[in-house]
Amino acid sequence: MIQGNKLDNRSTVTEFLLMGFSDDRDLQFLHFSMFLFIYLTALMGNFLIIIAVALDHHLHTPMYFFLVNLSLTDICYISTTIPKSLATSLTNDKTISFAGCVAQVFLVITCAGSELVLLTIMAYDRYVAICYPLQYILIMRKDVCFHLAAASWLSNLIDALLQTCTSFSLNFCGSNMIGQYFCDIPQLQKISCSDTKVSKLVIFMTMIIVDSFCTGLIFVSYGYIFSAVQKIPSVQGKYKAFSTCIPHLTVFSFFIITGVFSYMRPKALSSRTIDLLSAVFYTVLPPLLNPIIYSFRNKDIQAGIWKMPKEVRQVEDSNK
Repeated sequence: MIQGNKLDNRSTVTEFLLMGFSDDRDLQFLHFSMFLFIYLTALMGNFLIIIAVALDHHLHTPMYFFLVNLSLTDICYISTTIPKSLATSLTNDKTISFAGCVAQVFLVITCAGSELVLLTIMAYDRYVAICYPLQYILIMRKDVCFHLAAASWLSNLIDALLQTCTSFSLNFCGSNMIGQYFCDIPQLQKISCSDTKVSKLVIFMTMIIVDSFCTGLIFVSYGYIFSAVQKIPSVQGKYKAFSTCIPHLTVFSFFIITGVFSYMRPKALSSRTIDLLSAVFYTVLPPLLNPIIYSFRNKDIQAGIWKMPKEVRQVEDSNK
C-alpha cells in the first residue's frame, strides 16, 4: 500500500508486494509443492542432527556442538523466508507489511552471518583437532565453545541491526514491488527513491571485512590441515581426517560463492531469473544440503541417528 504524505506531497510505502514468482496458479502450486518439500526435508534433517547429538553422549564434543548450532541456524534461516513464500503461493496474497519486511531482512542477515561465522569456527575446530590433537581438549574447552557460539550470534545480531537500519533509512516513495520471494536488501535498494550509496557502501564494507576474514581463516586452517594430513602414515588415518573436512569445505564454498554473487554481482548479471535463483541458492539450499552432506559423509552422525529409537526408549524407561 502507498499512502500520500501531506508534508512533502510524496507517496510513502507502508507495505510491499513480493513479486518473485509467477501469477499463474499452476506455477504457484508447483512452487508451493517444491518449497514445501524442501522446507520439510530441511527441518527433518536438521532436527535429526540436533536430536541425535543430544541423545548420543559420544557426540558431545566441540565439533558436534557447533554442528548443532549450525542446524539451529539453518532451521531459523529457512523458516524466515519459506513459510511466507508458501502462504503467498497458496493464497495469492503477495503483500508483506513494512514491519514484516524489516523482520525478514534482519533475520536473514543474522542467520546468514551466523552460518558463515559458525563454518569458520568449525574450520578452526578441525584445525586444532588435526594439528594439535594432544592439546585439543585443553584448547576447545566447553566454556570456550560456548563463548565462540555466543560471539557468533551476538556479532551477527549487531551487524544485522546495522544493515537493517541502514537499508530502511532509505525512502520508499515510489514502487513497492520487490522482485523476489522475500525482502532482500538488493531488491529494496532497487525500488528506493533516495540515494543508496551509503547503504551499498555499508554492505560492501561489511562483506569485504567479514567475508575476507572468514574466508582467509578457513583457507589458512585447511592449508595447515592438508599439510598435517599428508604426514599421517596410514591410508585409513588420512581418509578419516579428510572425511570430516571435505563436507565442511564443500558447504562453506557453496555458501560463500552464492552469497557473494547475490550481493556483489554487477548489474550486467542481474535479471529476474538470476536474482531469484541466486537467492534460492544462498537462502534455501544451505539449510537443505548441510544435514544431507554431514549425514552422508559422517559415520558418527549416521550411527547416532540409527541409535535414536534405542536412546529414546532408554530415556522413557528411566523416567518411569
